[in-house]
Amino acid sequence: MEHLQRGSKKLLNAWAFFDWANSVYTLTIASSIFPIFYSALFISQTDKTVEAFGMIFKSTALITYVTAFTFLVVSVTSPILSGIADYVGNKKNFMKFFCYVGAAGCIGLYWFSIENIHLSLLFYFMGLIGYWGSLVFYNSYLPDIAFPEQQDSISAKGFSMGYIGSVILLLLNLFMVMSQETGAEKMQMMRYSFVTVGLWWIVFSQYTFYILPKGVSNGHKVTKAVVFNGLKELKLVWLQLKQNLRLKRYLVAFFVFSMAVQTIMLVAVYFGEEEIAWGSSDAKTQGLIVSILVIQLVAVLGAFLTSRASSKFGNIQTLIVINFIWMSLCVYAYFMQTPIQFYIAASLVGLVMGGIQSLSRSTYSKFLPDTEDTTSYFSFYDVAEKIGIVIGMVIFATIDQITGSMRNAILFLFVFFLVGIFLLFRVPKESK
Repeated sequence: MEHLQRGSKKLLNAWAFFDWANSVYTLTIASSIFPIFYSALFISQTDKTVEAFGMIFKSTALITYVTAFTFLVVSVTSPILSGIADYVGNKKNFMKFFCYVGAAGCIGLYWFSIENIHLSLLFYFMGLIGYWGSLVFYNSYLPDIAFPEQQDSISAKGFSMGYIGSVILLLLNLFMVMSQETGAEKMQMMRYSFVTVGLWWIVFSQYTFYILPKGVSNGHKVTKAVVFNGLKELKLVWLQLKQNLRLKRYLVAFFVFSMAVQTIMLVAVYFGEEEIAWGSSDAKTQGLIVSILVIQLVAVLGAFLTSRASSKFGNIQTLIVINFIWMSLCVYAYFMQTPIQFYIAASLVGLVMGGIQSLSRSTYSKFLPDTEDTTSYFSFYDVAEKIGIVIGMVIFATIDQITGSMRNAILFLFVFFLVGIFLLFRVPKESK
């Protein structure tokens, strides 16, 4: 196979195609069918509790805790793994490993049940850690394969391909579920849809794995010292960040606003299920699915418009405007009651969701100093995002628990966007 040069169209497209492969996880498992499936497992219970790890949990609290724990694991292990990957020069093998662990977890969700809750949660954990773990190495490829002027557009293209691919599979999954008449048959089709996600993920990632370079192989072997070397790499990045004011200030701003963005995306389905007056159970299921599809389809347009806006007005200015829109959405969500209001919110979320993710990633990539050690820098970015998610979810759950309303929790996220905007204004225009 020929060695593809940095910036080549074939190499860029192969990288972006991984989004097509793995984004089905976020849509079917994280956002739509699994939350509906999980809620349906407890539909016959009045208190909706489950015994796990020697304690009694509210069903939604248990899955939230497992999710937060997974993000903690990813944030702790990613700097170690990325350090190892840089040292031995095989980041693609790590990317493959997490891809296959995640896909196996999705397939394992076929056997998810309350009776076997610990094994079931292990499969859920595998899917989540596989997706986020593979992203550490996927993101770190961006400055290796694309020149700075290409990074905004190819990052947006990756997100767009991910949205399109995941919507295609979700429509197939929805047809499988909705074509059934009884609740038991629909549940069975949901189980089959988890298997299709795992298979899709494995099959479509092969092209990316075939084209992407392995990394700079240097024959080093992993030893105990190398594990600690990963943490040293992270410390080195932190010290270098102190000397790079623009990158440091941007990363702090990203940490704050990403905390709110990721939390909203993780709790949106549960918010819609609990706070919106749908009328009936069937209307609720269909309404939530329609909302998720609206978000995904509009997100393709959002990623494209954001890429165009950033090339015209600059990355930081565009991110400031997007944060203003997110801030307004928090206030709007506090007051909304009806399905049509929820659909409007879903459309706006879609418009700014894809844009803020792709632009955040490419802005960080463009601000990096000239270095070959991109994996460690992106693991630092990843750690900031994951710790932010854990903090955001804990704050959201605590406010929800104390006040008894998810509305109060979503309104509080307004503060994070406000602080994020202030911090973005403090990012210097030049690197020096």
